[in-house]
Amino acid sequence: MLAELIDLEQLVTDFALPFFRIAAMLMVAPMFGARLVPARVRIILALVLAASLTSLIPSPGAIDPLSGPGLMAIAQEIAIGATMGFMVQMVFDAVIIGSQTIAMSMGLGFAMLIDPQRGVNVPILSQFFVILTTMMFLALNGHLILIEVLMQSFVTLPPGTASFGTEGIWTVVSWGTQMFAGAVLIALPAVVALLVVNLAYGVISRAAPTLNLFAVGLPTTILLGFVILQYSLQTTLVGLTDMLDSVFIVLKAMTGVAP
Repeated sequence: MLAELIDLEQLVTDFALPFFRIAAMLMVAPMFGARLVPARVRIILALVLAASLTSLIPSPGAIDPLSGPGLMAIAQEIAIGATMGFMVQMVFDAVIIGSQTIAMSMGLGFAMLIDPQRGVNVPILSQFFVILTTMMFLALNGHLILIEVLMQSFVTLPPGTASFGTEGIWTVVSWGTQMFAGAVLIALPAVVALLVVNLAYGVISRAAPTLNLFAVGLPTTILLGFVILQYSLQTTLVGLTDMLDSVFIVLKAMTGVAP
């Protein structure tokens, strides 16, 4: 009877630890963690992936999930999965920040839509860029690469025995700075061009004080903003591709997965 209980405990441990890492990643990662995706779907997907991995990854040994070491191991697995999903989500957040800056410069900050990823109000221009980023993510098979890196991480970071450590935490922090730099690069062409337009309107207002700039300037700024976005869209797509490629390179380096 005791041997059967030990075997059952071993089976629960072998299944539970991978499940918590997978579920944490699916909860945070873009697309998988969107509010439009029901929690039941994420749980079922995590169960399927965990069940398929049970016999393929090293066993962490018999650990009581309700004991102190067991709870620490579960928290460690949740931290690993959530970190992996969070790093990819930062790419989408950088796009939102950059596009919000452009929208404010164009005068479209008042045009808001609900972001399906977070369920919060964002400028309509940000929603356009989120759709573009999602399409690029799918076109590059980002969702499949993310799952592949997650699956391979169970070999390089065995459940219950390994974590990112201090070096991994600093990698996440430094990656956040790179994402803010990416947001600046996305917004910079349009913001600089619109700044020149606003300076020109400032000169016009000094030359013709009676001119109603609110009636002329706002529609013109919005129109010029869309023209600038059209001509800078190719560069923006290249920047989005580079950021998505970079995040997977960093994830593979953090988890020890071969590139």
